[in-house]
Amino acid sequence: MSLEELRSVRVAKLESLKKAGIDAFPLKINFPILEISKIKKDFKKNLRKKGIGVAGRIMAKREHGGSAFLDLYDGFEKLQIFIGRDKIGVDSFKLFSENIDVGDFIAISGRSFYTKRKEPTIEAARWQVLAKSLRPLPEKWHGLSDVEERFRKRYLDLLMNPEVREKFRIRSNLIGELCTILAKEGFIEVETPMLQSVYGGALAEPFKTHHKMLDFDMYLRIAPELYLKRLLVGGLGKIFEIGRVFRNEGIDMTHNPEFTMLELYAAYWDAEILKEFIAKVLAALIKKITRKNSFKFEGREIKFSGKISSIPFWSVIERYALIIKPEDMSREEFSIRAKQFGLNPALEDTKEKIADEIFKKICRPKLIQPVFVTNHPLAISPLAKERSDNPQLVDRFQLIIVGVEVVNGFSELNNPLEQKKRFEFQETLRKGKDKEAHPMDEDYLEAMEYGMPPAAGLGIGIDRLVMLLTDTHNIKEVILFPTMKPKE
Repeated sequence: MSLEELRSVRVAKLESLKKAGIDAFPLKINFPILEISKIKKDFKKNLRKKGIGVAGRIMAKREHGGSAFLDLYDGFEKLQIFIGRDKIGVDSFKLFSENIDVGDFIAISGRSFYTKRKEPTIEAARWQVLAKSLRPLPEKWHGLSDVEERFRKRYLDLLMNPEVREKFRIRSNLIGELCTILAKEGFIEVETPMLQSVYGGALAEPFKTHHKMLDFDMYLRIAPELYLKRLLVGGLGKIFEIGRVFRNEGIDMTHNPEFTMLELYAAYWDAEILKEFIAKVLAALIKKITRKNSFKFEGREIKFSGKISSIPFWSVIERYALIIKPEDMSREEFSIRAKQFGLNPALEDTKEKIADEIFKKICRPKLIQPVFVTNHPLAISPLAKERSDNPQLVDRFQLIIVGVEVVNGFSELNNPLEQKKRFEFQETLRKGKDKEAHPMDEDYLEAMEYGMPPAAGLGIGIDRLVMLLTDTHNIKEVILFPTMKPKE
């Protein structure tokens, strides 16, 4: 039968229930219920007890003459249900047998017992339909040839695949544990605008919209950074935010236009203090999630003890791209080397931006074990404080694990005059058609002029961290509803 024919059969069953005076979408459940986990936990203690209620979706139905066994799933666990004609009556069993399908939601109340195979089971004395499903659940969902269908219909993917549900349980636990750790360290959680009149805090192209009533253009934030740093000016010394950010950029295995980021800032810290802090935080987090000081990714054992080595940005370029003294090379020389690597730098790209592309495409994939890449060029770090020993470099770090940037942090630039110069330089890049250059933000500069304390801050890509800890290779697998192009 086709899907439409199967749907028609189920619609007919819905009508049969209606004719029998049964509301297939009732407002309330007619008897008390318990979660399956609680029923199982106290099963032996309540053996043979009557009036045990449970509700859930039927995941399997096995009929044997005048009886049926069901697998009922309540969103957390499964429990076997036995429905017998002798117990609920001939008419009730006939109504159930003919009109209730796999995928339907029901509630039952009855007594507990063990089958001959020692399976915890509830024998139904009463049943109630809670929601009639009009489409059958797919028999085989895992490993579909059209992987995109799993992402488009995530509800079915979650329902049919326990391992998918487990990934999102880990994601939830990870975020919750992060918040707990930061709260214990004295950080307070805040919320900043997602709709901004001036976007900033990263080098990325934004999504643009228009406010009808106020009649001006707004942007979905590409980062919460500049609003969080306004809070430093306002006297909040340790702050963090976990939320969605939006970047109008390409989609690949590690990039989704809408993703989740943690940003945190600590007054009177510098990048070195923050590096040590986040290494300890991530080590504690990984131990909490994996129960050990390591995790496996693509068959490799990734060790995370809390002590992470560092390597300067230009040294990474030299070691892994085999470019001798890259910091001394000209923009033209870098452009030639980039083309040799198969990259296509734009005419307006600076030497440092080309170097960063070589780092991302050529060097970063070779960094497997956790490592901090430090001391980046100032030209690609417009919000970071320059190093005192070399003003062409900034006090910045990126944590790379298995070729993926997980953390980006730095000592924050708090000199408003220097920040204005940096913004002006970025404006010249924007006029040169660099869509990712940072725009001027006069309001932020005004806030800085009231005095911003020395501080360090960082951002963590939550989705990428979940990818690593669940041995997942596509960011779409760890985002419940990833960005997808609509079907024609």
